[in-house]
Amino acid sequence: MQIAVDISLYPLNADYVPPIKDFIDRIGRHPDLAIEYNSMSTQVRGELEAVFAALQSEVATTFAGTNRAVVVLRILGGPPTSGSAVR
Repeated sequence: MQIAVDISLYPLNADYVPPIKDFIDRIGRHPDLAIEYNSMSTQVRGELEAVFAALQSEVATTFAGTNRAVVVLRILGGPPTSGSAVR
């Protein structure tokens, strides 16, 4: 099953840009995912198992760091349509 996930990461410290860039770089290394970036979020599309495996790995890495962060996920199930935001 194909899914699309809209991800927003909110590091809870003043120097928030490096952890966001690090997360984006790491999630972008997963070859089975289609990824789009914008100024507010990262959109990831792929097979459910591949997307959740990547999210589990990269969110765990983020949470294992020294800084706290909030991760917000919006998940859309099913194949993308012609009007979807993630392509």
